[in-house]
Amino acid sequence: MQSCIATAQCVVVKVGSSLVTNDGRGLDHSALSRWAAEIASLVSQGKRVVLVSSGAIAEGVARLGLPKRPSALHELQAAAAVGQMGLVEAYERCFRAHDLKTAQILLTHEDLADRTRYLNARSTLLTLLGLGVIPIINENDPVSTDEIKVGDNDTLGALVTNLIDADALVILTDQRGLYSADPRKHPDAHFIEEYEAGRPELEAMAGSAGSAVGTGGMYTKIIAAKRAARSGASTVIASGSEAEVLTRLARGEAIGTQLTARTTRIAARKQWLADHLQVRGSLVLDAGAVAALRDKRTSLLPIGVVAVEGEFLRGEMVRCMGPDGTEVARGLVNYHAADARRIVRLPSSQIEAVLGFVDEPELIHRDNLVLL
Repeated sequence: MQSCIATAQCVVVKVGSSLVTNDGRGLDHSALSRWAAEIASLVSQGKRVVLVSSGAIAEGVARLGLPKRPSALHELQAAAAVGQMGLVEAYERCFRAHDLKTAQILLTHEDLADRTRYLNARSTLLTLLGLGVIPIINENDPVSTDEIKVGDNDTLGALVTNLIDADALVILTDQRGLYSADPRKHPDAHFIEEYEAGRPELEAMAGSAGSAVGTGGMYTKIIAAKRAARSGASTVIASGSEAEVLTRLARGEAIGTQLTARTTRIAARKQWLADHLQVRGSLVLDAGAVAALRDKRTSLLPIGVVAVEGEFLRGEMVRCMGPDGTEVARGLVNYHAADARRIVRLPSSQIEAVLGFVDEPELIHRDNLVLL
């Protein structure tokens, strides 16, 4: 197996909190210098690199002298605001040693969910890469709330990969990679060197627990790889403790777990629909509707829906769930939840008789629906 990084022209690198903060004891400046040197090596090979770095909250906790990572949102926001200063200052100094300029980009889910802001963020990042600048991205934690948070930097790395159509995502962590089960609990677990991203059995293999410093576990990395694969990007999950891990990956060396994307990629707008909009509710489909979506690429009609879950407005994102509870698609719904409940299991010809109006004959039009 050759590492996908060897042939990648544009790479997103995500480093976790435990790798850059001495397990929460403040920034590890020697580690940051190492990442800068390795990324500089990739740039010298003609690759464009975006760095998604955790560590702001952990650095803020250390600077403020707090005994542990706080749980209250306002305290987390304050720690992030303090820590972001030190994180960016340290990275700028490290990259300057290699004659590389850096730029700070802070994002929330709201930035990526708004189509105009999404396109503006894309243009900014592509322009920076064209100028030879290393964008350093983090979630905008000082102003994020639960409603607009991406949630973890594994997910953010995948969303950025989709945003700029990067060829590969590298997630550096404190683990070697993915095992068939938690090796701490199952001594017979075997290491996964390569697998297809998005396969459902991967999620069963991954644990959900992260470190005391960060927010993500192996599960978030599996989901991140699944998201990145939608834009055709393969993902490598590897230990950041490996010597020269990025430069060795760039030489083609197989390190960690490689989750390979299928050859086909989802169109850019449907990537945005699938990953950048927050889900507000669910539609439960019958088997016939699932088959029609998958095999015929049709729109979703009310007659194929058996239940409506949650509260949502017209134009918001909803999940389409199969009879077995598996998510099969996402899309922008044409009716709000109360009206959707009144027309499920009915042919489209009866919508007006029930509601007194017809916005659209479909609950979700195929142009606003993406299969998962």
